[in-house]
Amino acid sequence: MSEIVNQTKNQSLELMVADLSSLPSIRNLVSDFGARYSRLEVLVNNAGVFKSSRVTTSDGFELMFATNYLGPFLLTRLLIPSLEAGSPSRIVNVTAPSTTRPNLDDLQGERKFSALGAFGASKAANLLFTYALARKLAGRGITVNAYHPGLVKTNLNRGAPRAIRIVSGLMTTFVGRTPERASEGLVQLATSDEFSTTNGQLVHDDKVISAPFIEDKELQERLWKESCSNTGLSETP
Repeated sequence: MSEIVNQTKNQSLELMVADLSSLPSIRNLVSDFGARYSRLEVLVNNAGVFKSSRVTTSDGFELMFATNYLGPFLLTRLLIPSLEAGSPSRIVNVTAPSTTRPNLDDLQGERKFSALGAFGASKAANLLFTYALARKLAGRGITVNAYHPGLVKTNLNRGAPRAIRIVSGLMTTFVGRTPERASEGLVQLATSDEFSTTNGQLVHDDKVISAPFIEDKELQERLWKESCSNTGLSETP
């Protein structure tokens, strides 16, 4: 926190912490936020974790599914009243054009688990959620888009098997972007007038790109219903 203040010279910053793999922790965060603020103008969901083996959370969900997708789903849904109060407002889900189709009959990987498959499915779920929420919030002063930062130099794969760490390390060394460089397009999508009316899209390098499942509304709706059931939310946002 102090490092951000020093770099930005902005004293009007406040840190609020939550565990995005924990549904009770997210609910507590939203409650605390509502007690301090009456409106929200931008929400960026950028949580990401990779595990080489199947780990479950205290709520009983597979960790990558919970942290990368279900936690942000719950956080976003609970913050919609604040986003409406701050409209015109924007939701940006940081993800990637994953080609891994989520298995809605085994979302938690209980019957069959693959680390890469589970991670890819969580990224695809972010996309499905983006497209579904953009439709459902149309006309309410909130835009919903996904942002693909490209290959970024982070420690995301530190929990991956050694072979994957080596390959990803080489790739990021030669073609990876720094987090600062990768975030430039994210800031544009979240704040610039250029994207003020963009809705239900995946953006990379200031351009709208295509991704799997954009037209698969049935899959989007099935995931939506399952996510609402998992979080105890109404299907109406």
